[in-house]
Amino acid sequence: MEQRLTIITLGVSDLEKATDFYESKFNWEKSAASNAHISFFALNGIYLSLYPRKALAEDATIDSEGHGFKGFTIAYNARSENEVDQLIEDLRSKGVEIVKEPQKVSWGGYSSYVSDLDGHLWEVAFNPYLELDDKGNIKI
Repeated sequence: MEQRLTIITLGVSDLEKATDFYESKFNWEKSAASNAHISFFALNGIYLSLYPRKALAEDATIDSEGHGFKGFTIAYNARSENEVDQLIEDLRSKGVEIVKEPQKVSWGGYSSYVSDLDGHLWEVAFNPYLELDDKGNIKI
């Protein structure tokens, strides 16, 4: 298997509301590949997709009734601590739930967490050990 990631799919309780959250709160634009059954957002070389939680569980042949911490987070890396603060304040002004206020963290960076409508945790972080290119990709 090649070392790459193509799509992250989040199971959502209401596709229309979840899509609106990413469009209106994060200011992201849906991809033309989206349709009435799935929403795609093109990121830096990968896609984030939103798909009804029950249908996603059925596709994976598992029970859809999972609760609590999902065991993973999704990260958005900023270019500075100030950018983290600005992004969090913008999200707060749009009514996004701030799970953890921006702060210095044990691993040497600066981070905050927000939640989407289905409880998926997004870390908004500045990592001084990872340099970003002009497109926001981590430089290797």
